[in-house]
Amino acid sequence: MSSASEPVPATSSTSSVNIADPAPLGLAGFGITTLVLSCFNAGFLNNSAEAVVLPLALFYGGLGQLLAGMWEFRKGNTFGATAFTSFGAFWLSYYLLAKDILPSLTGSTASNTGNAVGLFLLAWGIFTLYMTVAALRQSRAVLAIFVALTATFVVLAIGAFEANTTVTKVGGWLGLVTAAVALYTSFAGVTAATYGRPVLPTFPPK
Repeated sequence: MSSASEPVPATSSTSSVNIADPAPLGLAGFGITTLVLSCFNAGFLNNSAEAVVLPLALFYGGLGQLLAGMWEFRKGNTFGATAFTSFGAFWLSYYLLAKDILPSLTGSTASNTGNAVGLFLLAWGIFTLYMTVAALRQSRAVLAIFVALTATFVVLAIGAFEANTTVTKVGGWLGLVTAAVALYTSFAGVTAATYGRPVLPTFPPK
């Protein structure tokens, strides 16, 4: 029998750290940044004001999602960790692309900008497509985000390859749908946490 002076071995219940669900944060960062950028892609605002997207891409869509992804790793959620970390990196790379790289292109290099951006978007569309397959085991709300986002990336890539503003506007509208579903899912998650029960349905998989 152990004496009072002997140390008590830590158990999994005493050593584990309970952290909040990072998904609403990641979804909100993704949704808000996608919403603002998609307003420009859809042609609602003059492109000269598009620089307003960059701070969001750096801090909320980028850093916010990256942190959410790290917390998902801590929770043992491979899907959430992969999704949030990757799309956080997407927004950080978008920030660098839009702020520094594309404005510095000149001459013949600038003439191929559309193809370069199209390839960038298509690569992310491929990533999102295979994440959509994994999302089949997630809630229907999360699945809807990935389906809409895959379509958004593909259509925007086509618009960039073809230098077609009409196609890009369609991609902008698809981005608005994606943002709306992401914000809905974020709202459902944060209200479920604060109310202690589901407030909005996210339709879990059967």
